[in-house]
Amino acid sequence: MSDFLSRLLDQASEYFAHRKGLLPILGLVFVFLNFIVQFFPLGWFAQTNLLLHLGIVLTIIGILLAWSL
Repeated sequence: MSDFLSRLLDQASEYFAHRKGLLPILGLVFVFLNFIVQFFPLGWFAQTNLLLHLGIVLTIIGILLAWSL
């Protein structure tokens, strides 16, 4: 299991090393989509601001990952 996780992290690191802005841009798209979703009656999905929280976390992780690579 640890060998699989190690290979997965190596492949992800290699992939994101060449695409440093991908995760922050994807996170900002989630934040923008959350703004759009608020105007539609989608129940708990719009009330919980799920995309906003995922977008912020993804953007922060993407910035930290780009900074370390």
